[in-house]
Amino acid sequence: MGSIFSKIIAGEVPAHKIAETDRFIAFLDVRPMVEGHTLCVPKKEIDYVFDLTDDELSGLLVFSKRVAAAIKSVVPCARVAVGVLGLEVPHAHVHLVPVSQEQDFRFGKSVAVSDARMQELATLISERVELRGA
Repeated sequence: MGSIFSKIIAGEVPAHKIAETDRFIAFLDVRPMVEGHTLCVPKKEIDYVFDLTDDELSGLLVFSKRVAAAIKSVVPCARVAVGVLGLEVPHAHVHLVPVSQEQDFRFGKSVAVSDARMQELATLISERVELRGA
């Protein structure tokens, strides 16, 4: 039985996808800290981010960088914070959270975002992701 992220990757569970390559996928977090909170996930199911190979880890970070630039162009914020906790789902992933103050980035805190708004954000962000060379 795969993780919830593996099920999203396989198309078994719906998600608000932002970007996808042959190795990585980005989608909006269903329990966002703030609007635009996105998860970047390797398609290869590995529990701990530091168990990724150097190539996989660097690829995930470059992919995340490109997604973060798109988020910042859509969601008003000072920057896009990056976090890796990895305890909530046993599948390596990076949190990208648009923030204007430190309090915007807090695990365990979430805001309600309607499905319509999630779809709107996913569309707007995905239109701005530049993946050439990723």
